[in-house]
Amino acid sequence: MKTIGLYGGTFDPIHFGHLRAAAEVRRRARLDRVLFIPSYLPPHKASGGSAPPADRLRMVELACRRRPGFEASPIEVEAREKSYSILTLRKVRALAPGARLFFIVGVDAFLDIGTWHQHDKVLEECFFIVTARPGFELARARGVLGGRLERRIGPLADAGDLGTPKPPRFRIILAPIRAIDISSTQVRELARRGRSLEGLVPRAVAAHIRERRLYRGP
Repeated sequence: MKTIGLYGGTFDPIHFGHLRAAAEVRRRARLDRVLFIPSYLPPHKASGGSAPPADRLRMVELACRRRPGFEASPIEVEAREKSYSILTLRKVRALAPGARLFFIVGVDAFLDIGTWHQHDKVLEECFFIVTARPGFELARARGVLGGRLERRIGPLADAGDLGTPKPPRFRIILAPIRAIDISSTQVRELARRGRSLEGLVPRAVAAHIRERRLYRGP
């Protein structure tokens, strides 16, 4: 059975923290591929100060080049509407009907899942891989939604082979990765000041930011 990780976000811009997290999850969970899905209009973030959706998608495309198993998806940007996970999930399932899908989210985002549009349906229709994030204990995921999901949550080491016909042991899988403490806010601020982005984003992404004068203002 094919296994696909769905890694959504604003990616404003994508940076090595995102890429390291995705690479570790793919390797440890033995996913066939990871689909990076930039949002068109994220439902939980203000749009002010962000790069245009087409530029954010292009930066993800550049970051995924020559990284086996990584793929940029235009599914939300091309929809040109608010990016709800339940809609994205169903669109991807229609494109890959035989695959097993896993949302890859940081524990900080997973703690807010109760605010997601139709979150109960999202939890029923796919699996989750929840990753560690600087400043957030991974174990906090067990208390989400008042702890009512605790029996469905477990560590990746005990989840079984995610690609076999038998479903994983847990619906929500905890993956303790070595997270890099980089934020898109930090990258945007450096870009605004015209500073070097070396070591923070791939060189092709840095070149795109420079050429398009992203985050520099008028």
